[in-house]
Amino acid sequence: MEINVRPWSLGCILSLTFFLIAIGCAHDPYQQRAEVMKDHVESFYSNLKSDRVASAIRDNEQIEAMAGQMGQTIRARLNQPAMNQVDREGVLYKTASETAIENWLSLGRYLVVKKRYDQARATYQRILDTYSGPAYRAYADQATAGLRDVNIVDPPKK
Repeated sequence: MEINVRPWSLGCILSLTFFLIAIGCAHDPYQQRAEVMKDHVESFYSNLKSDRVASAIRDNEQIEAMAGQMGQTIRARLNQPAMNQVDREGVLYKTASETAIENWLSLGRYLVVKKRYDQARATYQRILDTYSGPAYRAYADQATAGLRDVNIVDPPKK
């Protein structure tokens, strides 16, 4: 059975590709991180298509780890760097964070299609537990809706 990848997930890959082009030369550390992130995104969706969920999760955790490192770098440099360094780091951080969340949402939907409801439930709950700030509100709303939908299809056992 072939799983269709949602058009917006391909849009995510395309936006990462655009981001790669916009960043600049290959020796640029931002360019290198963007390429690594793009590789993880492609691997994530390839693994889902091949029903290698554990591998897809590892890819997405790598994207989250990159976002976490970038967030720490931004916080550590808050008062020192040149403006374009903050902007580039910030854009890459935002891209990595949003990509990871979108991948978790895709994984939740995939698990529902595969009737792995407990795993889908846990995936949506993970989003709600991990991404709670106002910047992630739209994603949290999608996770809440996904969780509600899973509970309709497969009510939680009491």
